[in-house]
Amino acid sequence: MMDSFRAFRIDQKDGELVAEFARLNIDDLNEGEVVVKVSHSTINYKDALAATGTGRILRTFPLVGGIDLAGTVVSSADDRFAEGDAVLVNGCGLSETRDGGYAEYARLSAESIVPMPDGIDALQAMQLGTAGYTAALAIHRMEQNGQLPENGPVVVTGATGGVGSIAVDMLAARGYETVAVTGKAEKVDYLQSIGASRVLIRDEIDLGKRPMEKAEWAGAIDNLGGDYLAWLTRTMKYGGNIASIGLAASHELKTTVLPFILRGVCLLGINSVDTPRDLRLQVWQRIGTDLKPQHLDVIASRTISFNELPGAFQAYIDGTVTGRIVVEIS
Repeated sequence: MMDSFRAFRIDQKDGELVAEFARLNIDDLNEGEVVVKVSHSTINYKDALAATGTGRILRTFPLVGGIDLAGTVVSSADDRFAEGDAVLVNGCGLSETRDGGYAEYARLSAESIVPMPDGIDALQAMQLGTAGYTAALAIHRMEQNGQLPENGPVVVTGATGGVGSIAVDMLAARGYETVAVTGKAEKVDYLQSIGASRVLIRDEIDLGKRPMEKAEWAGAIDNLGGDYLAWLTRTMKYGGNIASIGLAASHELKTTVLPFILRGVCLLGINSVDTPRDLRLQVWQRIGTDLKPQHLDVIASRTISFNELPGAFQAYIDGTVTGRIVVEIS
């Protein structure tokens, strides 16, 4: 029988959210065919929402937090995995309906597990995490829909966040003219260092009011939603793709059908949690090859210990984090 281990668990007690370290046994975790010794996890905005109670992320209580993990298989009842295999998991209900990656061990559904791609180790996998996977999924979907560097510039909103930073890096490495949009004027040099050819300051953009404005962008990856996503629909070139990823500004979208029927604009919804397994494997393989970021150590330069995890969430809620943070679990 495996000894007890440390986990960061989120629960509700007397109507109040409680997030704290606990000692668990493997049987305290959700059922699953594969047990993984977790070496690294990471922090996403969604993790901060869950751990602070700022957003309703968990659908059941209690759960171990953390929507990402990387580690090594300890035991497996599924023939696809064997003891010693290096693996990763992102999304797939972790820290929503299933125990997540903020624990020294995880018990997982085999369907959720991705073999570690060639060219990536556990640290790099969590430097990427759900943010990197989401950025790659967006680019993959856009390219499936005809996106090419020669079509013209691609704009990335929320560019200093995890998804935005990695998207800028990946697009630039693929040869796209990449334009970053940020609300942080002091981060222009950072964005240029990871591949942005041009940086627009969010509050200085004239969003316009007409159903269609001057066509500027061949594509876009949007982390904001709201008025900024509406602006993107109005300023797309013919046949442009917009990958809608986030709602940091608003969950609403007020626009018209004109950009879609007169310019052939395509709005692609990106869901990184429920991606079918075959597509998930395909995208992670691309992350290890042609979509591998070139500036990952700049984007995710900070690693914290498991002990430091509880104190790291508020900065995400406050919007003061640039890039990515890795959590060293064991």
